[in-house]
Amino acid sequence: MPFEDFLQSIASADLRHVAEHWNRARGDRTMPGWNDIRPSQIAKQLPSIWVYRYDRQTDLFTGRLAGNLIELVFGKSFRGAPMTELYPKQDYPRLFARAKQVVCGPALFRGEGMVFKHVEHFGNGERIVMPLADDGVLGDGVLGATVYQSRRGVPAADAVEEESWFAL
Repeated sequence: MPFEDFLQSIASADLRHVAEHWNRARGDRTMPGWNDIRPSQIAKQLPSIWVYRYDRQTDLFTGRLAGNLIELVFGKSFRGAPMTELYPKQDYPRLFARAKQVVCGPALFRGEGMVFKHVEHFGNGERIVMPLADDGVLGDGVLGATVYQSRRGVPAADAVEEESWFAL
C-alpha cells in the first residue's frame, strides 16, 4: 500500500499530520483537490506548508501559498511567483523535475537531509510533497510541507537530500 508506506517513512509528527489530512481529503479518489484541503485541520502546520499550481499547457508551476517559515527561506512572497523566479538557476531543473514527477506520476515524495540552501543559509530537515487534482485524477498542483533547522554558513560538500518515492 503506497500511502501507508509513505506515511510510515515520515519521521516528523507534523509532516505525518499533513499527510494524513491529505489522505482523508482525497477520500476514494487518487488525489484531493485544492478545495478539499482544510487549513483549520492543519493550522499548526501551516507555517511549514507550500503549494504550487501546475499548468499542463504551459508546463509551468506557480506559487499558490507558502507559510511564514517557507517564505522566510525565500525572502519574498511565494504567491503568484513562477517557480523559475523562486529558485537559483542551478537548482531549478532538479526541483522542477521533482514537482512534475509528483503531479504527473502521480507520486508521493519524502526527502530528508539538506532540504534547502539559499544565500548564506541552509536547512537540515524533512520534506514531503503530494499531488493535488481538482478532478481527483489529473494532477494540477502539489502540496508540500518542510520542517527544518536553519543554519548559517556553507553546508558540507557532501550534504544532500535523500529522496524516497512512492507511486500512487
